[in-house]
Amino acid sequence: MTARSYQILLAAWIVFGLVIFIILLFVSAPYGRHTRKGWGPKIPNRLGWIFMELPSLLVFTWFFLSARGKPEPVSWIFFILWVAHYTHRSLLFPFMTKTRGKKMPLLIVLFAVFFNMVNGYFNGSYFSVFGPHYTTEWLTAPRFISGTIIFIAGAWINISSDQKLLRLRRISDGEYRIPGGGLFKYVSCPNFFGEIVQWTGFAVLTWSPAALAFALWTFFNLVPRALDHHRWYRKKFTDYPEERKAVIPGVL
Repeated sequence: MTARSYQILLAAWIVFGLVIFIILLFVSAPYGRHTRKGWGPKIPNRLGWIFMELPSLLVFTWFFLSARGKPEPVSWIFFILWVAHYTHRSLLFPFMTKTRGKKMPLLIVLFAVFFNMVNGYFNGSYFSVFGPHYTTEWLTAPRFISGTIIFIAGAWINISSDQKLLRLRRISDGEYRIPGGGLFKYVSCPNFFGEIVQWTGFAVLTWSPAALAFALWTFFNLVPRALDHHRWYRKKFTDYPEERKAVIPGVL
């Protein structure tokens, strides 16, 4: 593929993400607490989660390592951040969740596999073929330093919020309760907020159009999901805190 073709496809991918965002504002993705009939056969949640997330780890790694020549030293930092996140999401997190007896539509899993394969390709190939030469001077650039701080902060928010939800589910024996503590004081879905912040930081520290596309897709996917969760909480719990937003503290 030529650089021009890559740029056109990446731009089309962003536009496609915007279309999906608009659709998701009106149609709740049917998994988790929003599961409903009419979406075809289902598979166990844990298995579906692994199948959904693993392609990001494998496809990104394949295209990163199959570069022309050896990846540059700075690019390995990007590789480590990506692999650390998706190793946790695909191989560790699914076994922390309490999902016995829960299932998700196979169609949702296939959609996620498609997204993660395309996203893994765009980012892995950018750092190996289509991107610039990242010299060691990049490590002292303000965008790398600030982006890394944002990435780490987002990852911490994401993981710590997930852990609060997991602990709440364990003590509530699988029943939903109003989560609290940390950023749950301000938003219904701080784990989603953390992931948006994390990949925004990745886009900044790499200054990459592929990473920017990923950050936008993260927003496109998680904001409608957070709005669905927020409406669900307010409908289920009459004492749900009025001051909480859905996903962005004080904003949305």
